[in-house]
Amino acid sequence: MAQVEATTERVVTGQPDDVFDALADYNGTRSKILTEHFSEYEVREGGDGEGTLVHWKLQATSKRIRDCLLEVTEPTDGELVEKDRNSSMVTTWRVTPAGEGKSRVVVTTVWNGAGGIGGFFEKTFAPKGLARIYDGVLANLAAEVEK
Repeated sequence: MAQVEATTERVVTGQPDDVFDALADYNGTRSKILTEHFSEYEVREGGDGEGTLVHWKLQATSKRIRDCLLEVTEPTDGELVEKDRNSSMVTTWRVTPAGEGKSRVVVTTVWNGAGGIGGFFEKTFAPKGLARIYDGVLANLAAEVEK
C-alpha cells in the first residue's frame, strides 16, 4: 500500500484570518462552498474548527463514493486538519498570507492507497480527480469570501 497524495491551491482575496474563519465555519460557510461531489453533509459535533465532527459522502467518480466522518483539529495557526474515522484519509487546509489583502489556501489530502495494479491506477489518477474537486471548492471559497 502506497501513500497517495493530492494537493491544490488558490490565492484568494481576503485577510488570512477571515479566509481561515470561513473554512473553519462548518455550520455555515463550509456547506455553501462544497461542490456537487459532496452529499449528506451534517455537522454532528461542534461546528467551528477544532472539535468539530462532520459527516459527508464524497463522490470522487461515478462508482467511487467515500462515506467520511471527519474529526477536525487546528494543530497550528492557519491550519485545519480533517481526519476521517472511516479510512486513512487526512485532509489539511493551510491558509497563509499572499501579499496585501490576499491569502494562499493550500489543501492536501493523503491516504493509504490500494496495492497491486489497482494501486498503480489509484496513485496515477485519483490525485488529479481529487485536485479537480478541491479546485471547485476553492473557487467557491474565493467567491464566498470576496463578496
